[in-house]
Amino acid sequence: MHNEHNYAVRVEWQGNRGTGTSAYREYGRQHEVSAEGKHPIAGSADRTFHGDRERWNPEEMLLAALSQCHMLSYLHVAVRHGVVVLAYSDDAVGTMHSEASGAGRFTSATLRPRVLVADAAQIELANSLHAEAAALCFIANSVNFPVGHEPDTVAA
Repeated sequence: MHNEHNYAVRVEWQGNRGTGTSAYREYGRQHEVSAEGKHPIAGSADRTFHGDRERWNPEEMLLAALSQCHMLSYLHVAVRHGVVVLAYSDDAVGTMHSEASGAGRFTSATLRPRVLVADAAQIELANSLHAEAAALCFIANSVNFPVGHEPDTVAA
């Protein structure tokens, strides 16, 4: 099995309003994230940082990546343990602290998966699988802040 995986994305700034970065409030934060063969993602800064609230910002994309990775790892682990998942959603939240210098960092993220399983007898097992999924998640293993889990599992 090949152990190295490489990824490539392109980020292109679209916020030149005619004077480039002549002043802090004179340029837009709009950009486009793309990868070969995929639909582009309209990005911007968070509204707090003079961004366009109708576009995805990097902080949301980081949180989305954590949530997606956990879900995909969880579904994989569920199959391995014979748990039939019928539905899965996550209302993830994250906290970022910024400093007066302009620097900042995420201090935590909490995933709140809502899982529907086929068999009520497997609810406890299904809940326990989040720990195994967390250990497998590539994105969670790559961040330097805690990623918590508050699962809610019910049976069909």
